[in-house]
Amino acid sequence: MYFTDPIADMLTRIRNANSASHEKADMPFSKEKEAIASVLKAEGYILNYKVIEKNNKKDLRIYLKYGVNNEKVIKGIKRISTPGRRAYSGVKEMPKVLGGLGIAIVSTPKGIITGKECKKENVGGEVLCYVW
Repeated sequence: MYFTDPIADMLTRIRNANSASHEKADMPFSKEKEAIASVLKAEGYILNYKVIEKNNKKDLRIYLKYGVNNEKVIKGIKRISTPGRRAYSGVKEMPKVLGGLGIAIVSTPKGIITGKECKKENVGGEVLCYVW
């Protein structure tokens, strides 16, 4: 399968699996998607992720996280920068998601990190998505 926006595909797969209360979501592997999964894990939005290799093809499996009464940890996930309309932000204009309750995932020269880390590292970049 060929997608023009593999990040949007990844976020949609996570969103759909989350709304259907699945325990995991599978998608084609890329280093960029793995870096996004790593940020989601570090920020506590997912349990874990794993790279699965079968028939010389790599997949990324994300294990979703739910609260005590099966409430969703990821309330929303939204693509910001698209292939048709890139969204960049300097360190001073770094967006706050839900007044600091959510995170912005940003692609920077120092790798894919959160908006808060951008402020610490004093670096701007392409705002990939918001998660809350």
